[in-house]
Amino acid sequence: MMFLLPVGVRAASPQDQSKPPSPQTPPPSNPQNQNKVDDSSAFVIKQDVDEVMLHASVMDDKQHIVTNLDRSAFTVFEDGKPQNIISFHHVDIPVAMGIVIDNSGSMREKRTKVNQAALNLVRSSNPKDEVFVVNFNDEQYLDQDFTNDLLKLKEALDKIDARGGTALYDAVVASADHLKQNARLEKKVIFVVTDGEDNASSETLEQAVKQLQQENGPSVYAIGILGDEEHPKRARKALQIISDRTGGIAFFPKTLDEVDAISRTIANEIRNQYAIGYKPTNPQKAGDFRQIRVEAKAKGHNKLIVRTKTGYYAGSQMTSSAIK
Repeated sequence: MMFLLPVGVRAASPQDQSKPPSPQTPPPSNPQNQNKVDDSSAFVIKQDVDEVMLHASVMDDKQHIVTNLDRSAFTVFEDGKPQNIISFHHVDIPVAMGIVIDNSGSMREKRTKVNQAALNLVRSSNPKDEVFVVNFNDEQYLDQDFTNDLLKLKEALDKIDARGGTALYDAVVASADHLKQNARLEKKVIFVVTDGEDNASSETLEQAVKQLQQENGPSVYAIGILGDEEHPKRARKALQIISDRTGGIAFFPKTLDEVDAISRTIANEIRNQYAIGYKPTNPQKAGDFRQIRVEAKAKGHNKLIVRTKTGYYAGSQMTSSAIK
């Protein structure tokens, strides 16, 4: 599997070289959050070693987010068998997020609007989120490690060196590994934007999905700008598989102007999810794949659709343990 490379590894002009990290600045105060605990560590959901944690979005039949359900509305199934829910939360939990942006040659004219959308995603998210930026083409570069400083994130996104191919699977898997190894927050998300089909990864789609479906792995939200792509059907299918199986969602805007609104929609969904924890009734055996299905029923709703990951590999770990 490919590692995330620090920006200094890439050939770049002097002004493009990364600066030594500086201390994180505290997030700006938000009047709407005055009644919440200020310390972000208070939002970290504590879970037992054997507990599986799901982050679920619930939609009604009109595709509106439903935010007023209690624990009794949910039933979790693992391998078809109902599970006992042992923890349940519906609060705006800060997330550890990787912003993973295609920096291949075909993205050159698109990066300005894509970068703005990525920044607006952060602005619309919980101010205590911890975010890193990965730009990728044939390789993936960690241009900004975890921070909530918008200026640092903007500087990382502005490291545009659009050239080369598209190693999407490698970049997403390496970013998931970075989350696994270094994130302080339990809830993990990857936001990826690309305009093409993967043509440079050492990982296959199947291998990438298996890595992403590790126990308590990240949800992937994807935007595919595929209007001019030579093979849009295969690229679209790949993004749908990655997002669906991890509990995220893939969007395919018809125009570049739609990307910003989509990023805000993603931020809104992430902030309005249910955290559901359960202990599997069947003892876990390392490497076993467990299928997950979550149902929700409540008065006043004809049909509720729950989106979460479709399964996980019990006790699985990422195949790498370090970042260069």
